[in-house]
Amino acid sequence: MALEVEDIEVAASGPNSVTALEADAAHNGLNYIGLNDGNIGCIVNGAGLAMATMDLIHYHHGKPANFLDLGGSVTRSQVEKAFCLLARHSSINCILVNIFGGIVNCKIIAEGLLSALKNNIINIPVVVRLEGNSAVEAQSLISNCGLDLIAATSLEEAASIAVSKAACAHHSVWSYDSVA
Repeated sequence: MALEVEDIEVAASGPNSVTALEADAAHNGLNYIGLNDGNIGCIVNGAGLAMATMDLIHYHHGKPANFLDLGGSVTRSQVEKAFCLLARHSSINCILVNIFGGIVNCKIIAEGLLSALKNNIINIPVVVRLEGNSAVEAQSLISNCGLDLIAATSLEEAASIAVSKAACAHHSVWSYDSVA
């Protein structure tokens, strides 16, 4: 008999535990790995890019709180749910979105991000680096949205800005309980 996501959630130690976040991510087709004592949330596509992102955060003397891999066939709704997941991680003071759009369409990432911001799911600094498939369209959406997003042109710049913003930001309690 296969273990169901609901069984994992019941076994988790609480609604904000890393185990519950991992279970919710899996339930929504996302891959979430929580890390101890970090304050920078990472949303990426691909494990290799996640590792490079976390390495550069460490290089700039920051601490990643997680990596959240959107995968290659992510939808706008899944991007928004990714932000809902990070909103439940109480130690995150900044979110770094680092996407290389080989398979992933960067415009979908931008639309999900903007939806999350417009719906007040997140209220901390968000640094965005988009490269590849439809990145120009995505950057245009971000630049013209009128919301407080920080666009970066390179991963190096994005990591440096995220570390700086996380050091200055203070997390407030968000009201999002579940992404299901």
